[in-house]
Amino acid sequence: MTNISIISLSALLLAACNQSPSQKNIGNDTTAAKNALPSEYEFVGGYPTKATVQKAYDDADFYRAVQAYKFFYPTVSGEAILQGNLAIGIKPNTVSGTLDTKPMQIGFTLNSDTPYGPILIDLVGGPMVIEVPPGPLIVVAMDVNQRWVADMGIPGPDEGKGGKHLILPPGYKGNIPAGYHVWKSSSNNLTVGIRSLPIGGDVSAAMERVKTVKFYPLNSSAAASPIQWLDLTGKPQNTTPLEWETNIKYWQVLSKVIDREPVYEGYRTYYGELAILGIVKGKPFTPDARMQQILERAAKTGNAQMRVQSFADRREDRVVWKDRRWEWAGLRPENGDFDAPSYVDIDAREVWFYQAIGASPAMFRRKAGYGSLYWLGLYDQSGNYVDGSKTYKLTIPQPVPAKLFWSVTIYDAETRSQINTDQGYAALRSLFELKDLNTTSPIDLYFGPTAPAGKEKQWIKTIPGKGWFTYFRIYGPEEAAFNGGWKPGDFEEVK
Repeated sequence: MTNISIISLSALLLAACNQSPSQKNIGNDTTAAKNALPSEYEFVGGYPTKATVQKAYDDADFYRAVQAYKFFYPTVSGEAILQGNLAIGIKPNTVSGTLDTKPMQIGFTLNSDTPYGPILIDLVGGPMVIEVPPGPLIVVAMDVNQRWVADMGIPGPDEGKGGKHLILPPGYKGNIPAGYHVWKSSSNNLTVGIRSLPIGGDVSAAMERVKTVKFYPLNSSAAASPIQWLDLTGKPQNTTPLEWETNIKYWQVLSKVIDREPVYEGYRTYYGELAILGIVKGKPFTPDARMQQILERAAKTGNAQMRVQSFADRREDRVVWKDRRWEWAGLRPENGDFDAPSYVDIDAREVWFYQAIGASPAMFRRKAGYGSLYWLGLYDQSGNYVDGSKTYKLTIPQPVPAKLFWSVTIYDAETRSQINTDQGYAALRSLFELKDLNTTSPIDLYFGPTAPAGKEKQWIKTIPGKGWFTYFRIYGPEEAAFNGGWKPGDFEEVK
């Protein structure tokens, strides 16, 4: 016998001597097996009792439902965007609108920095063309699952010089003509968001520019109906799943989307999770009383977990600067699909979609001159959540490293939408509210129930009893915004 074998045998004998009696007899003693299981699970002769069968399946279905809830949250939120736009008169492929967003439009972290133009695309009839003219337009297309489909305009391959973009339906096998930027969708229903930069603060010109975008079917462009543009400014709207997100309707809405849209191959495993819960494409969703109770509980639990992830994030990579409280709103800079080098960053995906809508490579890049960047502010300089009953000061060094403009927008922590008060707006923007201030000296912005004397133009009203958070946005960020050469202050409580 070699020395190695003697050492190995000695180690095994020593380990055996140190075992407890139950460990020594594990082959013919069920006590150890029972002790290794949760105390609420009971097995007799290796078989589950009736109570254990019920408990195990209830637990399994509940845990499965919580994970399915979080994974499909972007889908249910995407459906809310579709339904919210349909409710105000937008129609797929024919009717769009222009919108100068205000707090009365409820939508996850929408902002009033630029006018919007919402377009609904339905690909059931075949490919659609979107023509983006030259100019300061930012256009992004996402499917109903809020998976990124296309960047157009300034952040796209046309780089703001104008171009024709062809959106193909799932599984399209037809000819693809030349002369288009080609994109493939994984659902038939898409939302295309147009943002028009208000150069020099000219909102009217930006709104008119939205209307220069064209969209029409590839195979019948000549016979396409003229686009109708609605004026949506000032009209209340809700594009969130707030009414659904903690009750059984969440699952009912999800079931309808699963049934309506083509199967996306990348979600097959997740569809399998839904199938065990009773949501299967082509079959009615009719949960019994037991399953309905489990799904209701899972919706509340899943939503609570996502709220914790978003507003009490434990990730080290969330921190922008170690000497500040600011966090990255988008945690994955690689692309719009939350891809880490060897896995999909599900946690980052959940954090983002609980707070926001849409995702694209252009939104998450951390490079000078590309698109925009987003920083999340939740805490004061002492590490406490900002409180709607208190007043805070935020010092902004000047000049801000923005080629275009910058803004600070305040959101209601419950609705994740712009805080809605009688002030009528929720943002302080360099092109508008702050345009007359000195751009070389530091400026102080204020947030609280009442404005400090003489600071009314530098103040956003908050609501006592309500938490709030902010997104600091820089459009056309310069290198100093990324290398630490420039930093905003933290929120300081004003006594």
